[in-house]
Amino acid sequence: MRYPYTAIPNSAIPQAANPLYQHLLDTYVSETNKVVSTWRIFSDTDLDYKPHRKSTDVRDILKHQLLSERRFFGEFLGTPEPPPKEVLPDALTIETASTRLVELVLNRLSFFAQQDTAWWMETVPFFDVQRQRIWVFWRRILHTAHHRTQLTVYLRLLGKEIPSTYGPTADNTWQGADPTNSVEAAGRQ
Repeated sequence: MRYPYTAIPNSAIPQAANPLYQHLLDTYVSETNKVVSTWRIFSDTDLDYKPHRKSTDVRDILKHQLLSERRFFGEFLGTPEPPPKEVLPDALTIETASTRLVELVLNRLSFFAQQDTAWWMETVPFFDVQRQRIWVFWRRILHTAHHRTQLTVYLRLLGKEIPSTYGPTADNTWQGADPTNSVEAAGRQ
């Protein structure tokens, strides 16, 4: 796939101590790159935008991403994290939020890379239930994808370009992109 912007290059991804868990690091970086690419389409004048009075505005979604990722990883997985009051940039802009997200992710990568099977499979408290750390990790990735998708809807409603995340979009395509939009396409070998 071709993405116009990469916040964290593949060369910055450490090697997992156990190769079985390399996909966790690779996916975490890939998803973070997609988040940052989505955030960068907004301008600072869009931070107060919300499509409905009951919706969350762009600014609060960015803050939620930074704070809730810190909570998921720090509280539930036990990663070393900064105190909550140090997570958000002093002045939240698209650029400062994006930069801070990348900083926090880069700090977590080496920690995750060092973990063995026993650590990933350990059952830990997750809100009011118990789950394996690897389950909590994937739940976080899904939570992040949910909010990124929420923001792509906001972009469309604002009349802005939708960045490619898993392949071509109506705004972003390339030669060789092969979307599956028909029964025939789904049946190709």
